[in-house]
Amino acid sequence: MSLRYFAVLTACVLLAACGKINQENYSKLKAGMAKAEVESLLGSPSECSGAVGLTSCTWGDEKTYISVQYAGDKVMMFSGQGLK
Repeated sequence: MSLRYFAVLTACVLLAACGKINQENYSKLKAGMAKAEVESLLGSPSECSGAVGLTSCTWGDEKTYISVQYAGDKVMMFSGQGLK
């Protein structure tokens, strides 16, 4: 029973995260936003990478995603694909 509970909980978390990757939330992104504001809007990123004060974070998967590039802690630019 505990394995079933864990599977249901994991599915709910994944569905909730995917629900934030949409055109409405993408439209709320603005250059200069703080990283904390973006994460409040989109949740934790799927992945991040960077070096020398520049960071790129992505939410979603290969078909539907939002990608945000930061300089320091501020949004420099962003893009999205497959958003509804």
